[in-house]
Amino acid sequence: MSGSRGKGGAAAILAAALSFFPACAVPAADDIPRKAAACVVCHGPGGNSTDPATPSLAAQPAQFISMQLYLFREGNRKDAQMTPIASDLSNAEMNELAAYFSRQKPAAPSHKTAPGNAAAGRRLAEQYHCVQCHGPALLGLQHIPRLAGQRFAYLKTQLRGFKAGTRFDMDGNMTSAAQPLSDADIEVLADYLAGMK
Repeated sequence: MSGSRGKGGAAAILAAALSFFPACAVPAADDIPRKAAACVVCHGPGGNSTDPATPSLAAQPAQFISMQLYLFREGNRKDAQMTPIASDLSNAEMNELAAYFSRQKPAAPSHKTAPGNAAAGRRLAEQYHCVQCHGPALLGLQHIPRLAGQRFAYLKTQLRGFKAGTRFDMDGNMTSAAQPLSDADIEVLADYLAGMK
């Protein structure tokens, strides 16, 4: 779905999603690893992806994970793998999976930032005020994702999607933030973020 949906409609979706997931429930320890088994096929053991194009879920804010599952289930975000998986999940299962993955320890980033991109990427992150929404050290807050250590190819794809208006954007903030980024900026910023510990 395009990020061009009106802000009124997006606000209604956000309110609906957050009403389902105000605080993620703590899952029964014996139940979630079984349900999470399908997730780790793509997202990696403990939610630490080894596929450059697939995001890591480990240590993502629980509310963020729940909301993304909700958006996939409701058709606001579309993905050939995620849409059918999310369509079979109840709100409670989304909360439980989100709580489980949010508690998993993130693996040390395997991505090595290219020489020169650490300083340039840090400047871009400061220039575009990434910490205002994504929090100190870019570890994510509530329904805003963790960027630090996320997969390089995935970050590039998401930033390009926001810039093009093809990635669903709840409130338009990321679409606006990505507009001034050149392709080179996206490459440098994603390279920097993927290598953050």
